[in-house]
Amino acid sequence: MKLTILGGGGFRVPLVYGALLADHAEGRVTAVTLYDTDAGRLAAVARVLAEQAEGIADAPALVATTDLDEALRGADFVFSAIRVGGLAGRAADERVALDLGVLGQETVGAGGIAYGLRTVPVAVELARRIALLAPEAWVINFTNPAGLVTEAMSRHLGDRVIGICDSPVGLGRRIALALGADPARARIDYIGLNHLGWVRGLHVEGRDLLPRLLADPELLGTFEEGRLFGADWLRSLGAVPNEYLHYYYFNREAVRAYQEAERTRGAFLRDQQEGFYGLMKDPATPALATWDRTRAERDATYMAENRDAAGAGERDDSGMDSGGYEQVALALMRAVARDERTSLILNVRNRTTLAALDADAVIEAPCLVDANGAHPLAADPLPYHAVGLVTAVKGVERAVLDAAESGSRADAVKAFALHPLVDSVSVARRLVDGYTEAHPALAYLRGR
Repeated sequence: MKLTILGGGGFRVPLVYGALLADHAEGRVTAVTLYDTDAGRLAAVARVLAEQAEGIADAPALVATTDLDEALRGADFVFSAIRVGGLAGRAADERVALDLGVLGQETVGAGGIAYGLRTVPVAVELARRIALLAPEAWVINFTNPAGLVTEAMSRHLGDRVIGICDSPVGLGRRIALALGADPARARIDYIGLNHLGWVRGLHVEGRDLLPRLLADPELLGTFEEGRLFGADWLRSLGAVPNEYLHYYYFNREAVRAYQEAERTRGAFLRDQQEGFYGLMKDPATPALATWDRTRAERDATYMAENRDAAGAGERDDSGMDSGGYEQVALALMRAVARDERTSLILNVRNRTTLAALDADAVIEAPCLVDANGAHPLAADPLPYHAVGLVTAVKGVERAVLDAAESGSRADAVKAFALHPLVDSVSVARRLVDGYTEAHPALAYLRGR
């Protein structure tokens, strides 16, 4: 079975290959093709993967190429893990927004919109190429903003594109461990959009354990989200939000923390990865050890500004053990390729799961996965406050898709202005001006 990774020179690709190396079952991936437009990054990651595979007799064969058509032909699965504009683009997204007093995070608010505006056109072209050269392939989307990009690709690939994220499974795992439950035996009642969802129940042997957690401030203080949001707010919600909702519930504090930080997250990662890929130009550099060291530093500093704003302290080991998006991807591939029915939280078309959204809107929800793909399970209605956020952000995503298709500057302004974390048409116009100046890839946005 052949797996193609688009964005094969990306820093997190060794996580995926490591998961594949541990899979020795029948029907496993036997060939991996890495595709990237940057030959230098591609060569660096290929070196890391080669060291990972040392001593493993049945390691999947590796091919690295800058030829997209070569990469796609014959693929059974395609992972889309691209980053249009690189980390320099992410750093610019953050800075333009923060200079105007709004959040610039890469998937939430102004930064997420800017990233989506330059990523959607590329993702759509990839989807069209996949449909032509590998029409039977299943596409697993890692590319952020994951829900938005998955929806853009689904317009050309239908249900054969599925988005994944490790945030929900990591949150469920941390809640289960806080309650002394086995995460593998827990059923998580989670619903929303990517980076905008809530755990509303955690069921073990037919019993919902979440009320016990919400009633116990001491237990709530034992895991990342409990410290991040605080026991009082979680009790008020009656649910545990995805960590990215901290940007909504504590927006002013988050923006202030990011403005006061020495570097934005994107600038930190840009500098860190420039160092990593620079070191990898020397053939004497131990590839895997260098990657491991860089990854550990990256994980430890994740959402540091939010933790500072909340007084949540350092990120502990359980907080960093998110369950792994590579493990979600592997479980998804197994279920589809081997018809091993399983339940996973994925980004898929809504169908009838959330009544407030139309059938084609991509949501993040528990799904039954089998050889026919991922099927979202029925869910209880969201409370009004959550419906408001979900529908508002979905409206923003639709405006981004409209702008990417029409090339209309007015549609882009609309996307920014409608977002709850921008809330100003004047600021939205200035954001579009700032981003089009910062990103040549947004030159397609025309005045109207």
